[in-house]
Amino acid sequence: MSSINPNLVPMSLPGGRSTSEISHHVLSVLVENRAGVLARVAQLFSRRGYNIYSLAVAPTDDERFSRLTVVVDLESVTLEQITKQLHKLINVIKITEIDPSDAVEQELLLAVVAADVQTRSQILELAGIFGAKVLDVGLERLTLALADTPEKLDDFTELIKVFGIVEVQRTGRVALAKLNRSGSRGGISRGKAS
Repeated sequence: MSSINPNLVPMSLPGGRSTSEISHHVLSVLVENRAGVLARVAQLFSRRGYNIYSLAVAPTDDERFSRLTVVVDLESVTLEQITKQLHKLINVIKITEIDPSDAVEQELLLAVVAADVQTRSQILELAGIFGAKVLDVGLERLTLALADTPEKLDDFTELIKVFGIVEVQRTGRVALAKLNRSGSRGGISRGKAS
């Protein structure tokens, strides 16, 4: 689907940078599903002054493990430094770098938007174009949900701003390597493992 507005301005990040100006790496970190592991990973990044752009964590299909998807701003640190520090943590099982051009990425956005009688139909039309769902309806507000790529969420957020965003929450991206389509057996093409 092409962008609705070709003159769209990317969302700003702290420091006045836009999302298109930042070099990010996506790390998939398999860890033991134990209390305190997430806190230790976050503390490692904080102690070293590494900038985490987004972080999502959930159990895997094997209840012994959880997967952290960490999006790191590489203007502040090299990937090698990050992986070396993560490997020192006892509960880290595997670290995989996922190349965004070879990945399926999704993020969830929930937004409460001001929607009076005059603007409600415009908001619903815009939600329909992007594939957003209406989760809750109030007299003067709508709660919308959109699961898509981070870039589509940025575009959607910029367009609904004109109606008035009351509240917004994003999950941070999750990513998996794209499936192998070369005809060889094995199923998936993997990112670089460290």
